[in-house]
Amino acid sequence: MTDDPGFDELERVAIDVAQCAAAHVRARRPELFGARPGHDPGAVDAGPATSAPSAVSTKSTPTDPVTLADTETEQLIRAELRARRPDDEVLGEEAGGSVVVPSGVRWVVDPIDGTVNFMYGIPAYAVSVAAQVDGRSVAGAVVDVARGITYSAALGGGAHLDAGAGRIALACNPIDSVELALVATGFSYDARRRAEQGAIVAALLPRVRDLRRVGAAALDLCMVASGAVDAHFEHGLSPWDWAAGGLIAAEAGAVVHTPPPDSRSSDGHVTLACAPGIADGFVELLDDLGARRMIPG
Repeated sequence: MTDDPGFDELERVAIDVAQCAAAHVRARRPELFGARPGHDPGAVDAGPATSAPSAVSTKSTPTDPVTLADTETEQLIRAELRARRPDDEVLGEEAGGSVVVPSGVRWVVDPIDGTVNFMYGIPAYAVSVAAQVDGRSVAGAVVDVARGITYSAALGGGAHLDAGAGRIALACNPIDSVELALVATGFSYDARRRAEQGAIVAALLPRVRDLRRVGAAALDLCMVASGAVDAHFEHGLSPWDWAAGGLIAAEAGAVVHTPPPDSRSSDGHVTLACAPGIADGFVELLDDLGARRMIPG
């Protein structure tokens, strides 16, 4: 399976579609929210940030937003995939798709991972596009929109970063001490689950180097791959959150545990990726804290 040259082709499609979508997201942000100097790269408008009418609505809770750019971008991604791979299924965060895992290729897409960051002008949001076969990710790309960096991988072909000067192979940090690990995490929009996550983080913090909360799970997983952090764990991710980033981390050498491919955020499974040298110790630490149990929301 890992020698199948089709995975490289799927990776190329994922890269092209994700980069096309990222260009749309990059252009739409100042149109919807105004340019904010010191936030978005290249912003020049000194005026206040304001939302265009009907630019933002909510999903699961009042703190869980979806913007006009999210829905537009998913429509764009679906159109681009339809043009290239008309027989494949698509599962997306905004327009949905079947929970049932198909037997053929399924594309799993997140048009904007880190929507709150996108709204506020914090330069940490991404487009994520992955191809799965029988529920297993075989190719994927994550574009860090604000920084113009593309992370990608094909199953068995390694993980790479491209910041515009050519592809660079990715590898996790050669760390072997959990106590020195820089750990990324994230929190749910559900208040009850968030409280449990906060308790876990409070217990974890004294036992690692430090914690980071970037606000975009796909980028967190790519940060494990690039060595920007040593580990990432988070409860309640949906397939579009981890399908591309989890593969990229794994192909960079990380030990990765993802939820079942037919799961959803409400199930509360934990997603975990960590550098191989601390994998056993970090899992043991999470188990000691009860942090690998499901936290439904």
